[in-house]
Amino acid sequence: MTKLPSAPVLDACCGGRMFWFDPTDPRAVFLDARREEHVLTDNTRRPGSRVLRIDPDLQADFTHLPFADGQFALVAFDPPHLVRAGKNSWLAKKYGILGTHWRDDLARGFRECFRVLRPEGTLVFKWNETHIPLSQIIPLSPVAPLFGNRCGKSQLSHWLVFLNASAPSLSSPSSPSFPS
Repeated sequence: MTKLPSAPVLDACCGGRMFWFDPTDPRAVFLDARREEHVLTDNTRRPGSRVLRIDPDLQADFTHLPFADGQFALVAFDPPHLVRAGKNSWLAKKYGILGTHWRDDLARGFRECFRVLRPEGTLVFKWNETHIPLSQIIPLSPVAPLFGNRCGKSQLSHWLVFLNASAPSLSSPSSPSFPS
């Protein structure tokens, strides 16, 4: 099902839509570079497996978003965060893997997300520091984050919130510091 272009929200790397309360929310356009399905062994569930389905509304790369400038009020950006994982590993299937040019890819992704975001629109960014610290990611964004938090058992996952500027150019952001 293709969403109407008037949907106010874009999930630029939807994957399995794991953090959505309603993974079919009609207010969002779900985009991902992959379209695939995997049956994963899971002995905690009957029948001993579960299905991982990556089925975006539109299949495209977050570095080249197929949308007009300023189209969305909110963009969710949860790109792959792993640089090392076996090609057929569960983690690679679930989260995807960054390529060797990950800095350039993420910088282009941030620029594209801000391009399709309305002036004063909100970007919500999710990152996990398992392989790359957040301090290496923030400088890749043309906009400084407003606030964020750490979460998860090991405090390696971060949610950051950015406000798109109404002016076309912004100064380089500084790395955020998080309250203890």
